Amino acid sequence: MTLLSLFSGAGGLDLGFEKAGFKTIWANEYDSEIWETFEKNFPNTTLDHRSIANVPSCDIPDAIGLIGGPPCQSWSEAGKSRGIEDHRGQLFFEFIRVLRDKKPLFFLAENVSGMLAPKHKEALENIKNHFTESGYTLSFKLLNAHDYTVPQDRKRLFFIGFREDLNLQFEFPQESAQKTFLKDVIWDLKDNVLAAKEKNYTHGSACALPNHEYMIGGFSTMYMSRNRVRGWEEPSFTIQAGGRHAPLHPCAPKMEFVEQNKRVFVPSHAHLYRRLSVRECARIQTFPDSHVFYYTNVTAGYKMVGNAVPPNLAYCLAQKIHDTLLRAVKPDRNRESATIRHNLPLFTPF
Repeated sequence: MTLLSLFSGAGGLDLGFEKAGFKTIWANEYDSEIWETFEKNFPNTTLDHRSIANVPSCDIPDAIGLIGGPPCQSWSEAGKSRGIEDHRGQLFFEFIRVLRDKKPLFFLAENVSGMLAPKHKEALENIKNHFTESGYTLSFKLLNAHDYTVPQDRKRLFFIGFREDLNLQFEFPQESAQKTFLKDVIWDLKDNVLAAKEKNYTHGSACALPNHEYMIGGFSTMYMSRNRVRGWEEPSFTIQAGGRHAPLHPCAPKMEFVEQNKRVFVPSHAHLYRRLSVRECARIQTFPDSHVFYYTNVTAGYKMVGNAVPPNLAYCLAQKIHDTLLRAVKPDRNRESATIRHNLPLFTPF
């Protein structure tokens, strides 16, 4: 159950897939601020540091699956939303290029919900067509991570496909009956957090728990335009890649309404308003505490955490992919469990 991982970031997808029984053997990440974090958390994975556009397919090993989240800024509702016209949006085609050349049994690609905006309709259909023309049966859906044991409202698009010769259609897993909330994951961290050093440099090993430090500094007019506090019994707002946009800690009361697009901190409780720490954001993203983020400035920590796919959500999807593949192939007569051989041209369903 080997994997190739593109645009790997801090490894949220990889972590979820490994929990489901897969193993990332080769990964690619161009951002040098992330390399140490990925390599120390996945010491048995080869990490290629080049831009994927400069990596010939012959340099990439064969594997059962291909996973990744091509850069999403160009599709973001909060950004300029240039979509496929932006060079970052065009990196989606590098994902498709690797898919066509390596021909894994399945792929999973993740992106932001802004891709569904009407102005991107033509580009989105073009991408979907590229997946099907590459020889894959495509399934496509917008998911909220909160429906899959993640204590956060986080809507993301997922493209998942099985190679056509498998005669399989991926069916997205049912939503979890049990929901998790802020109190379930960060209550024990409320009293031992550190404010970042001057200019937001890290405290490093001085943190009570790795990465349990929060960004300091003012709040923009845009940030103060709406409430940024969710209560203990609620899911978090979406964890974003920018620390200045991190949600506020639930120990503070909801921000007071002044007028349209203007909120203020409750004056008598102003001392309670702080951003969630990097570790609190990581827990909300469902990273285990053993997954340490390495950086000199906390801004890089927030970026790595916020750009990741929540491992719990990745696990739910990976487990469904894993089970679907195992049910689809005949069991090896000499083994108790089913085996999957990447070099078979065709697979015979039960």
